[in-house]
Amino acid sequence: MSDDRITNLEIKLSFTEDLIDQLNEAIYKQQQQIEFLYRELKSIKEQASSGDGVGNNNPKDEIPPHY
Repeated sequence: MSDDRITNLEIKLSFTEDLIDQLNEAIYKQQQQIEFLYRELKSIKEQASSGDGVGNNNPKDEIPPHY
């Protein structure tokens, strides 16, 4: 192989390694966001099931003002 071909392969390898590092970082950040959103959703579901959630006013549960 000529020196130019080896140099071109080394350059391509370097760019490929950099791209892989960037993609790994993006995947890591996305996983962190997914875990955060999962915790938030779980918290919201727990609030809704326990009745502590906002907007949980059921007209059947309210006493009319004339009582």
